[in-house]
Amino acid sequence: MDDKHMQIGEVAARTELSLRTIRHYEEAGLVIPSARSQGGFRLYTETDVSRLMVIRRMKPLGFTLEQMRDLLEAIDRLDGDDALDDGENEALLERVRTYRQAAAEQVEKLRIQLARAEDFADTLGARLGQNAPAARV
Repeated sequence: MDDKHMQIGEVAARTELSLRTIRHYEEAGLVIPSARSQGGFRLYTETDVSRLMVIRRMKPLGFTLEQMRDLLEAIDRLDGDDALDDGENEALLERVRTYRQAAAEQVEKLRIQLARAEDFADTLGARLGQNAPAARV
């Protein structure tokens, strides 16, 4: 095995995804190992790791597997070697822009949820402070 390929354990450590999750994304067709070792082990490249990181970032924002597949396809075509006419290139860029906007909207919703959660934790902390027994002198 050359140093350009990584086994699934190293990929899992780098992406902080479980082996099971990586295999699930493979079964869903989102990331396919670039090669197999002579022993049949999955081998991944930096490109594969980058794809998994896109997926990992999309998942907590509520994107579906189909949306992940759609975005990855757009990115693949934009980054590919095939020549794109201006219209096709712009259409792909617009797809990416749409996902960026959706991600930004989800981030804002999460910020609001986080602020509410912090406020709630502070409220509980204040409540505990009110009910603490007086210190003895």
